[in-house]
Amino acid sequence: MKPAKSFACLCVAVTALASIARADDPPFPKPTAEHKILAADEGTWDATIKSYEAGPESAPTVTKGVEVNTVITGGLWIVSTFKGDFAGLAFEGRGQYGYDPIKKKYVGTWIDSMSTSVIVLEGTYDAGTKTLSFTGDGVCPVDNTKMVMRMVTTAKDEGTRHFVMYATGTITGGKEAKMMEVEYTKRK
Repeated sequence: MKPAKSFACLCVAVTALASIARADDPPFPKPTAEHKILAADEGTWDATIKSYEAGPESAPTVTKGVEVNTVITGGLWIVSTFKGDFAGLAFEGRGQYGYDPIKKKYVGTWIDSMSTSVIVLEGTYDAGTKTLSFTGDGVCPVDNTKMVMRMVTTAKDEGTRHFVMYATGTITGGKEAKMMEVEYTKRK
């Protein structure tokens, strides 16, 4: 089917569903407390990145970046765009994150300029430490083998947060290793 025809069919279907919705008033999803935790990250954030290319015991390479987060779809999802420098190369990444009440987990996807694979993420939130932790399978950009990624973000306060990315794969000798840390400061 041609894109224009597909779009037209989608519009007709959405219009039909909308008219049924008005007639029966079904319970469309509304943002929950979990969604509001994600929405707190909306805005522009300056990033100071520490990369551990030679391993977590080595001195990190320090670079800068900017992340822009936008709440979409009535508060159910947040979209993240990150641009910066990684290992001397221009880097761009995009993520989308939400909360799945059926799984009772945070969910997301991540793509970036260092991989042709999408990382599908699931996570939890610890309200006591204000920490959001995601895990997902990725591909190592060095040898194209599977890597398990773990990403931990801790909100220090409303304007600062700390992110750490860990990886487990052949490049790390099968053990979890810290690959990157990012300190974020929210622009006013």
